[in-house]
Amino acid sequence: MARKLETLGQNIVDDAQMADRIVVNTCTVTHVADRKSRQLIRRLHRLNPAAGIAVTGCYAETSREVIDKLDGVDLVVSNGDKERIVELLLQHEQVPLPVAIVASSGPLKNGHTRAFVKIQDGCDNACSYCIVTMARGAQKSLAPERVIERICRRIDEGYREVVLTGVHIGAYGRDSHPAGALPPEKGWSLARLVQRILDETDVERLRLSSLEPWDFSNELLTLWHDERLCNHLHLPLQSGSDAVLKAMNRDYTTDYFARLVESLRAAIPNLSLTTDVIVGFPGETDALFEESTRFVEAMAFAKLHIFRYSPRPGTLAAELDGAVPSPVIDERARQLAALSRRLGLRFNRQFVGQQMQVLFEHCADDSTWDGLSTNYCRVKVKSEQALRNHLGQVLVERADSASLTGRLIMEEG
Repeated sequence: MARKLETLGQNIVDDAQMADRIVVNTCTVTHVADRKSRQLIRRLHRLNPAAGIAVTGCYAETSREVIDKLDGVDLVVSNGDKERIVELLLQHEQVPLPVAIVASSGPLKNGHTRAFVKIQDGCDNACSYCIVTMARGAQKSLAPERVIERICRRIDEGYREVVLTGVHIGAYGRDSHPAGALPPEKGWSLARLVQRILDETDVERLRLSSLEPWDFSNELLTLWHDERLCNHLHLPLQSGSDAVLKAMNRDYTTDYFARLVESLRAAIPNLSLTTDVIVGFPGETDALFEESTRFVEAMAFAKLHIFRYSPRPGTLAAELDGAVPSPVIDERARQLAALSRRLGLRFNRQFVGQQMQVLFEHCADDSTWDGLSTNYCRVKVKSEQALRNHLGQVLVERADSASLTGRLIMEEG
């Protein structure tokens, strides 16, 4: 959204108090996300009562009547109209679309040095806890030609890394050959899209966002022989208990997941695996939580993203018995957070003494730069050089649970 507004001659400002118009993109994955969205809208209105606030995203989709009543909100844009939000904003402000388009100046000054390219939206899965299918609708893919076009634009703007994103990117292309219409070999797939990107663009680093355990094919796994494909995967587990996975309507077992992890690590050198875990799902007893925790530790993830279960109205899980008390959920989340730190430290320590390629993003006041390695390790170096959006080789000297620290030994430009 920011990029489109910038190319149409609008200025993106750092401070909400300087804005004429504020856009809030909301989430509704948990009740906490709902609350944070409301709090953010209220805080922005207090900071700048004169600025109109436009709200979009999943919370705006599922709870429009709540959003409409918040002070300062004068435009709510559904997910169905999200691609047109810039046009709708300018129409609302009665600002004419410019005749000439201003060329983008490259990576947004306060954004990532990685370009996020959305290749699909929606989800056809039926996880019992998830409201996303209601908020985002059915799976739909962006045509490969448009994906390639967007990536080439980001490369021309100076981005060094592209991240393929979506609600369920592993389902990419499945809507192009519904059951009985076209055999899979005639349609699209994520593997074929990634191969086209590697073949047809000059992308320096290509990263895949979250992939479900059932999304992997031999065709996809063979692509990691190309070193431009980053050796990091986010593989949502959700629970390490088969009983809880069944209640979640997750279509795999822990045995399947463990065998998949073994095959991924065999195929991809120095692979970093991160995951999602939900605590406090209805019916998760102390014994099932302990079973889940043991499995999570055995998988040796590099990092855990921990979600406290939140009943979402309209989902199957919201009707289940066996609700877990909030204090128990909080304690389980704390235990998993401690485990995540231990796993992170164990994973990061193996890189001490090794060289890693880092794409630098941010600089702190003390001239400490940080960026990401290909396998998604946060790496820090001290340097007086301007390293933003530069690739560099770093010799790792120290590790903690969250990051690596080293010294720059070679800048690659």
